[in-house]
Amino acid sequence: MALTPDPAAVKEELLKQFPAKVARKRAKHIVETEGEAGQEIAANVRTIPGVISQRGCTYAGCKGVILGPTRDVLSITHGPIGCGYYSWLTRRNQTRTESDTDPNYMTYSLSTDMQEENIVFGGEAKLKDAIREAYATFKPPAIAIHSTCPVGLIGDDVHAVAREMKEELGINVFGFSCEGYRGVSQSAGHHIANNKIFTEVVSHEAPTQHFPVPEGKFKINLLGEYNIGGDAFVLEELFERCGISLVSTFCGNSTYESLAQARHVDLNLVMCHRSINYVATMLETSYGIPWAKVNFIGANQTAKSLRKVAAFFDDAELTAKVEQVIAEEMVKVDAAKSSIVPRTAGKSVMLFVGGSRAHHYQHLFKEIDMKILAAGYEFAHRDDYEGRDVIPNIKIDADNRNIEEIEVHKAEALYNDRSSPEAEERLKAIDGEGFAEYNGMMPEMEAGVLAIDDVSHYETEKLIELYKPDMVCCGIKEKYSIQKNGVASRQLHSYDYGGPYAGFAGAINFWKDIDMMVNARWWKLVKAPWDMPEDASAAEARMVTLS
Repeated sequence: MALTPDPAAVKEELLKQFPAKVARKRAKHIVETEGEAGQEIAANVRTIPGVISQRGCTYAGCKGVILGPTRDVLSITHGPIGCGYYSWLTRRNQTRTESDTDPNYMTYSLSTDMQEENIVFGGEAKLKDAIREAYATFKPPAIAIHSTCPVGLIGDDVHAVAREMKEELGINVFGFSCEGYRGVSQSAGHHIANNKIFTEVVSHEAPTQHFPVPEGKFKINLLGEYNIGGDAFVLEELFERCGISLVSTFCGNSTYESLAQARHVDLNLVMCHRSINYVATMLETSYGIPWAKVNFIGANQTAKSLRKVAAFFDDAELTAKVEQVIAEEMVKVDAAKSSIVPRTAGKSVMLFVGGSRAHHYQHLFKEIDMKILAAGYEFAHRDDYEGRDVIPNIKIDADNRNIEEIEVHKAEALYNDRSSPEAEERLKAIDGEGFAEYNGMMPEMEAGVLAIDDVSHYETEKLIELYKPDMVCCGIKEKYSIQKNGVASRQLHSYDYGGPYAGFAGAINFWKDIDMMVNARWWKLVKAPWDMPEDASAAEARMVTLS
């Protein structure tokens, strides 16, 4: 087995390419972990101009991540058609309607297709016409308007248009000021989407029809699960087998009605902390619903998360059912691991993925004895790396002030504090995290592993050259450049064509895919650019060498 380079030397090598001032800034984003709390990393600041980042924009975070998986809210992108492409289904969010007649608008791409004259004279009239046409065609229960960069620059008031159309059509119409430039990354879009979904759909003050209170003895919401590749389907089945009533998922396999019913549960489970912690906090403030951080990626983590739900409700019958389901599933998990581990043990991987995936998927790799060399997020904040204890110390900069801060108040008539010190102690006994706690990614990483925020294209290629990993997990933009370097790459934003990867069954699916990829011999036939002869032509450098 090749020796792993010294992390400090790797960091120095990564920074050598940058001018001195840029290197000083960038150094704060690259941290050699010590396997304990208290380390600080720079995050959620602007990418340095000229550096090729893997981030997305605010609009992508709002429409693509948060609203994209809700099947019966009709989304209209207000802007030029280039941005409108992203209003199509691009993330492999899946859904299941209850009948063939139930609406599913996820595969439609609706855009106002703004032209030059709309930029000069304004596009509000065109937006109104688009909303009327969309309503006449689909008759949806709600319409969401997503602003792109030109809309904010010319001053179109999508919120005024939404109010007018709501009055005219008699359905809920709401707008998002999610122009791509409004934040440093797609993370700003998550925050903007969370605010508006709460005020326009979830809150008891939302301008929506009242839906019935859902039935169930043990009612929960699952926040930050987007049903990529069918993950939510696996988790829905698990909850059903355990006797747990899943009321709302934000926002995988979701509907307008299910989101509006979210305030009627006893516990919120948070999967992707970055994208959805705002809604969890608002539900707790208004209605007294506590939230707990969970992770259904990895067999052991799935078992822990189910046990947290059982510990919260503290019901003997529920606990017995949860343990029964875990025992049944772990038989299959152990059989899969015993078959796969001999081929994956000692293999190495780097993970640079958005959301919480760079953290969660480390557990899956560790369960099949693969070594983590480096990991980082594309759009995280410091609390995602270091834990929520640092939130009071995070400085709010000018970029983050572009995001509207809404005031959420305690709903006196509806407030019911479901938490208790006893329940919190039961949760902490399982994984050390109580209500509204998240310890972050870095404290769980082994000492000597690099945590790298907002990794650049250059840094990714340099890390491959220095570490020579067997696999790099990433997003769609960088996937193919990684493969051209002769390294297996699994795209974890949309799972390529794989999945589901959540829960016990998902863990087995993932391990099988990883086993197949890291042990495919043809990767050794691909020559990375630095392995080519110095006199090789550019065309030769792009070819796969078969000898």
